[in-house]
Amino acid sequence: MGYGKWSSAEYSSFRSSYAGKSRDDIFTANKHRRIDPKLDPFRVGMRESRDSVEHPNSLAIAVFLDVTGSMGHIPHDLVANQLGALMDTLTDHGVQDPQLMFSAVGDHRCDKAPLQFGQFESSTQLVNDGLSRLFLEGGGGDAPESYLLAWHAAARHTSIDCWEKRQQKGFLFTVGDDTSHTTFEGQLQAQLFGYSGAQTLTDQQLLAEAQQRYHVFHVHVGKNNEQSNPRVTNYWQPLLGKRFITLADYRQLGLLVAMVVAILTGSPAETVISKQAPGLQRSVGDALLA
Repeated sequence: MGYGKWSSAEYSSFRSSYAGKSRDDIFTANKHRRIDPKLDPFRVGMRESRDSVEHPNSLAIAVFLDVTGSMGHIPHDLVANQLGALMDTLTDHGVQDPQLMFSAVGDHRCDKAPLQFGQFESSTQLVNDGLSRLFLEGGGGDAPESYLLAWHAAARHTSIDCWEKRQQKGFLFTVGDDTSHTTFEGQLQAQLFGYSGAQTLTDQQLLAEAQQRYHVFHVHVGKNNEQSNPRVTNYWQPLLGKRFITLADYRQLGLLVAMVVAILTGSPAETVISKQAPGLQRSVGDALLA
């Protein structure tokens, strides 16, 4: 819902508390090997990003992280090291009321928790808690994964004031290292969301729905870039064009998200990009600059 304020000092305290802790110490759902009930999408209703006296110009930013295979190190590094840079970069470039929703995707054909659906939050405590609630399941098939569930959830189960009041699109990032399944079968929709009589939907249908209210990006993280992994590129580029972003260093993900949001909400691209590392400059510049 987006209550409370972000505090860099408070995040520094969280960050210090994570020193020396294992992944399972931070992501407590891992100890139980099951999804946190608050993130279960079954009969979920709506996740809301709302304006308030405290946040009169809320901006919905949804980040869906692949938690299959080796991808679990990314949410771990985000919560332990990157949240401060993400939020501070947003506010430094004039995005005063960001509301972040961290969620997770896996493989809806084989995982126990193929979609974990967070809430839009603003305060240090709630943003931090929202990320650390994720169950880093691992698993997943070899390929592909279920990034299309993020588009489904955002398109059909979010209500965001930035769009509904101001016709300002929110932001939706999926993050991973593979292609997506191309269909979301009706029977599996029933199991995951509790629908009845659902029809099979395609990735293209769900992406088009999400794009009506969100700027949609996919961030491909890993050693395999577009030159060396044509299978991944040949899936994503026809769907997203330049909004398929490759990022070699996962430790720059938070900055990348903040930079993209800042530029598309009006900050001069040269100002946002100029002080960053060359690789990050290229990733953002290739996606947003002609």
